[in-house]
Amino acid sequence: MNIDQLVLSITPEVYERLQYGAATGKWPDGSPLSEQQKEQTVQLVMLYQAKVLKSDEQFTVGADGQLVQKSKKELKQQFKAENEIARFSENDL
Repeated sequence: MNIDQLVLSITPEVYERLQYGAATGKWPDGSPLSEQQKEQTVQLVMLYQAKVLKSDEQFTVGADGQLVQKSKKELKQQFKAENEIARFSENDL
């Protein structure tokens, strides 16, 4: 199994466990990750975000493995008023 197949076989539940381990240095059951596990877990999380989630956050890793940074214009477009459900002024509350 190559790395792409491995990443594509990760379920959302397994991804959440990997993400927790990468963020805390521990598995959800509390057992610590070794240094090698930490490195591999971070790499798997980044690969999953790049290849499966295709994350829309400002800083991500692209499918080609390169760091992707959205410009201010792209971020403004993403969060522009059309995407809002409602807008209230201070006096409306």
